[in-house]
Amino acid sequence: MIEYSLAQGVGHIRLNRPAKRNALSLDMRTALWEAIARAGKDDEVRVVLLSGAGEHFCAGGDIGEMRPGELDAEAGRDRIAPVSKGARSLLETTKPVVVAVDGCAYGAGCSLALAADFVVATERARFCMSFLRLGLIPDACGLFTLPRVVGWLRAKDMLYSTRAVGGSEALEYGMVNELAAPEALQARAREIALAMTNLPRTAFALMKTAMLRSMSSDLGAMVDTEMAGQAIAYSTAYHEDAVKRLRSGGPSLYSWPVKNAG
Repeated sequence: MIEYSLAQGVGHIRLNRPAKRNALSLDMRTALWEAIARAGKDDEVRVVLLSGAGEHFCAGGDIGEMRPGELDAEAGRDRIAPVSKGARSLLETTKPVVVAVDGCAYGAGCSLALAADFVVATERARFCMSFLRLGLIPDACGLFTLPRVVGWLRAKDMLYSTRAVGGSEALEYGMVNELAAPEALQARAREIALAMTNLPRTAFALMKTAMLRSMSSDLGAMVDTEMAGQAIAYSTAYHEDAVKRLRSGGPSLYSWPVKNAG
């Protein structure tokens, strides 16, 4: 129910349980974290692309496998620990992560989207922190990412009301980078992922790690991080080649795929 493929530097992880809106069963969760780890370790993977089969991204955890009243606090922590660890590995991977969202992104599905570097969604996408409906709190790093992505008050609104945020509103909130028509979603997400395979690997890894650190670091620590990271970036072959190209009037090594206005 988790499909993994590698082509042209893009490691594509696809949630494939459309009859259940790609809800994550326990086996599916394990396979997802394994696929994320695999993509992170594989040098041939330059970009991670995460999507869902059918008309939905992910409905969150599989309610049919939840065990209310059967788990004490210790067992509950053991059950959720792999989720936190797996989502954290997605958030912290030094490779670009592109997520394509159609239909529902509920619960852990919403948290997974929040861990991305770039999100393409449709107008009919629905982002919902639905945890309180089940008497639970957000997991999969959602309590860390949500207020940082949408802001303190909007995060409270989404968490307390458990309302679904549509594609256009998610774009306004900063949860989504751009919208695409449902029939164009997967192609556009892949187009962006393919473009990002040309990013300077070392510089991007340094920048992404620093950006994540900036969420909890002071100015002095970030200035030190900038100086150390830039010193490393200066020494890379990518930087040397890029400067030579620009000086000679040649094409850039990296360009962003502008969205077709039509």
